[in-house]
Amino acid sequence: MGAVVPALAHGHHTRHRPSPHLPGQVLPPPPLVMLDPGHGGKDPGAIGITGTYEKHIAIAAAVELRQQLLAGGRYRVCLSRDDDIFIPLEDRVATAQDKGAALFVSMHADALHDTAVRGASVYTLSETASDAQTASLARSENSADRYGGPHVHSVSPAVQRILASLVRQETRAGSARMARNVVDAFRPRVRLLDNPDRHAAFVVLKSADIPSVLVEMGFMSNRRDEAALRQAGHRAMVTGAMARAIDSYFDSTGFTRLAG
Repeated sequence: MGAVVPALAHGHHTRHRPSPHLPGQVLPPPPLVMLDPGHGGKDPGAIGITGTYEKHIAIAAAVELRQQLLAGGRYRVCLSRDDDIFIPLEDRVATAQDKGAALFVSMHADALHDTAVRGASVYTLSETASDAQTASLARSENSADRYGGPHVHSVSPAVQRILASLVRQETRAGSARMARNVVDAFRPRVRLLDNPDRHAAFVVLKSADIPSVLVEMGFMSNRRDEAALRQAGHRAMVTGAMARAIDSYFDSTGFTRLAG
């Protein structure tokens, strides 16, 4: 199959029509999706009821999602870490910026004090948290750099507010659109929190020019969520929904599908 291009508009204003692909013309590379498995190395992240480490769930799910996205042939995919190593939060963002990522997806399975809470949710950047539970999650995630020692730069709440205020409107809009796509893709099969589209000042979402979301695939503090996330089949279902959400996101941006 050849390239699928948007249908040409009818009318006499041909100057607005897209240029045809000419033989020998170099096409732009597919968009780069940066997957960010949370935690790693000396930072285990949340520890489940039976001792499962969040860092292991995050990397397993990210590797599965990378495989699904690459199989579709629409994207280049990069992981912020592809091994059990510690990476400071700001370095994860910097890597995405340096590589020119078109979308940043941070993947987690955190813990809450209330062990009865279970279900997936998705978060975007905001100066203030949407609710107390999300504010607590943001504090927990933003404290991950404590494992890096004194050389890791600590971002103060005041700086976080400034960073949030500097995020370009179109980036915020893209992040919000991606978050809605994740919720819509999860809803038929993956259990969700009440009001699953939430926001807070997550450091890892602070990029001013890359639409970014943080996906909580479930909570390690809940026995049923932990047991499900330990199963490869469940993770494949979750990441399959995330892959559909990513497809929907790029479809909405006018991305041209290329087929072999």
